[in-house]
Amino acid sequence: FFFFLVKRFREPKHERRPWRIWFLDTSKQAIGMLFIHFANVYLSDLTEEDPCSLYLINFLLDATLGMLLIYVGIRAVSSIVEWQQWETLRFGEYG
Repeated sequence: FFFFLVKRFREPKHERRPWRIWFLDTSKQAIGMLFIHFANVYLSDLTEEDPCSLYLINFLLDATLGMLLIYVGIRAVSSIVEWQQWETLRFGEYG
């Protein structure tokens, strides 16, 4: 979280997100990193493989296939939200 704080204070003051929104955004990233870490530890114990090589595989899969799945999912949900005209569910609009 230290680097997230540094990044936040380097942003121009008029562009900074409110603390609550900043905390929710950064906590999502922290939860994702913790999940990958514990999945890596569990898989390395289960398969008796080197944890570093499993971490590299997890990272590459997350950075390629994971991003593709997220992109497709967001596009699909955004299309449904636009079609149904659900104003409160638009991505990136926090009210």
